[in-house]
Amino acid sequence: MSNGNSITVQILDKEYSIICPQEERTNLVSAARYLDGKMREIRSSGKVIGADRIAVMAALNITHDLLHKQELPESQTSGSTREQVRDLLDRVDLVLATDEPKAQG
Repeated sequence: MSNGNSITVQILDKEYSIICPQEERTNLVSAARYLDGKMREIRSSGKVIGADRIAVMAALNITHDLLHKQELPESQTSGSTREQVRDLLDRVDLVLATDEPKAQG
């Protein structure tokens, strides 16, 4: 993907090209780093093996955290944050479903 709107992020030692508006790149990179960190924590625990399972466990942990924050009073959390997280999760799901990881080298 050599689209001017695409950005490459690395998650658990694999690269993914994601189409992203320029103004959202910083948020997407932050989300990718956060996800990568969560996945590395899970992998290093040794309790979960396999990238797919690690990704599912990370998604469950992140979703749990998000739902817990939604239970807080509205003044402590932003409604737009939920929308941004859902949008980013949709993008990641789309990429994981359609994009082949690039070869490392």
